[in-house]
Amino acid sequence: MVGDMTVLGALKNIAVETVGKTTDALRIGNGLDARELQPVGWFAHGQAVEKLRASYEAIPPGENVRLAKKTSNLFRGRNQSTTPGLDVSGLGGVIAVDPVAGTADVQGMCTYEDLVDTVLPYGYSPTVVPQLKTITLGGAVTGLGVESACFRNGLPHEALIEMDVLTGTGEVVTCSPTQNVDLFRGFPNSYGSLGYAVRLKIELEKVKDYVELRHVRFHDVHALTETMEQIIETGEYDGEAVDYLDGAVFSLEECYLMLGRQTDEPGPTSDYTRDRIYYRSIQHPEGVLRDRLSIRDYLWRWDVDWFWASRAFGTQNPTIRRMWPRDLLRSSFYWKIIGWDRKYDLADRIEAANNRPARERVVQDIEVTPEHLPEFLEWFFHSCEIEPVWLCPIRIRGTGADGNELVGEGETLGADKEHPWPLYPLTVGQTWVNVGFWSSVPVDLLGKDAPAGAFNKLVEEKVSALGGHKSLYSEAFYDRETFEQLYGGSFPAQLKEVYDPQGRFPGLYEKTVDWA
Repeated sequence: MVGDMTVLGALKNIAVETVGKTTDALRIGNGLDARELQPVGWFAHGQAVEKLRASYEAIPPGENVRLAKKTSNLFRGRNQSTTPGLDVSGLGGVIAVDPVAGTADVQGMCTYEDLVDTVLPYGYSPTVVPQLKTITLGGAVTGLGVESACFRNGLPHEALIEMDVLTGTGEVVTCSPTQNVDLFRGFPNSYGSLGYAVRLKIELEKVKDYVELRHVRFHDVHALTETMEQIIETGEYDGEAVDYLDGAVFSLEECYLMLGRQTDEPGPTSDYTRDRIYYRSIQHPEGVLRDRLSIRDYLWRWDVDWFWASRAFGTQNPTIRRMWPRDLLRSSFYWKIIGWDRKYDLADRIEAANNRPARERVVQDIEVTPEHLPEFLEWFFHSCEIEPVWLCPIRIRGTGADGNELVGEGETLGADKEHPWPLYPLTVGQTWVNVGFWSSVPVDLLGKDAPAGAFNKLVEEKVSALGGHKSLYSEAFYDRETFEQLYGGSFPAQLKEVYDPQGRFPGLYEKTVDWA
């Protein structure tokens, strides 16, 4: 019997390995590895803009204007529409790279995956590279995006030098720190309520070939928070520079800071694009665990398993993972599975078949200051079973690389040095910590009569009580008065009067809360 089991086990391994090799040989979509991409050039960009303008003119007057694109990184619904959308099919590339100045002109629908693969051969990276490959530069600017360089480089829109925006009037308006300043400062966090970015000229930063990692273990969130603040102030830990800083909390007794240092020193690197899983490599019982990645693998370390969310699709099961096509270990494919679930209610059907309640999706990124971070984490881990959560400190720059202020006085906006970006009023000089959690809870977690979205509403209330706020890429339940207090007051409406007087785009509240 033992011999038979051994033979069966060996046959199973052979079958799994054979399937794995076969699927790895497939080339599906963009895959995981770097591709050789060239800038599209100004002529092609001009043609794409003309096509965009023509598609705008084809939308009947009075109808809302939307993008005609199949992909999204938003975790909130959208009311369906039969009206044709804007044709942005030609706006997905890098227009030009200036390696001397360290800048790039980029089309609004260019994904960070394509942007990185275009500029990395020049030795450059965007100043902030959001975690998922299919996030677009235009989307990160209008909807915000964060990553482990945010503690020193601020947010993606702080790298903006100039931007062309298709507004609600049908005009393409150029804005910058000195031209159409209200639009330039009001566009970040507007989520398409003012228009869509057509071209963005951005600063790049020089990067080295590798990232040396240190995963620092903590046994309580207070010590983690204190160390995080020290690193942000000094730019180093234990005498070694820190270029990248984020964290993961598995429980109140098991939490980590992940510190990255760029280096050109040659040496072996780890690979988390096949059998091994990055977030599991972080965990260890005590002290500091070192690792090393190529710069590109570091930038996309979270995309392969969508942080840790791929476990919901079975891809962290060793047998399934060995057979799963390597090219489909990426967030864009997991998004397709989410789409199928939304269409056919797959997850709720599975729960019902097992006599379990349906699930309330809890997909949020919130920000609180370090002084309130331990309290929020303690409340969160005592309130639900979601784990782990991601931490990403943010400190907006306020000044550019040349030391000058990033933005000036606008047409109606004063020169507010503390709050240069009014629709998401982070304060210059103040550290905020993004806390990301992406999972679900039973719909009856707060009681059998709990209303829809009950736990998400509870999160909003707790965050507001701590003086924080949250990103608007997912469901939001604020009433209009609370929403305006958090996200720009009357300024979004003032901008709409200038750049979208006919209301062709849904307003910010309608877009992010009412799912318009």
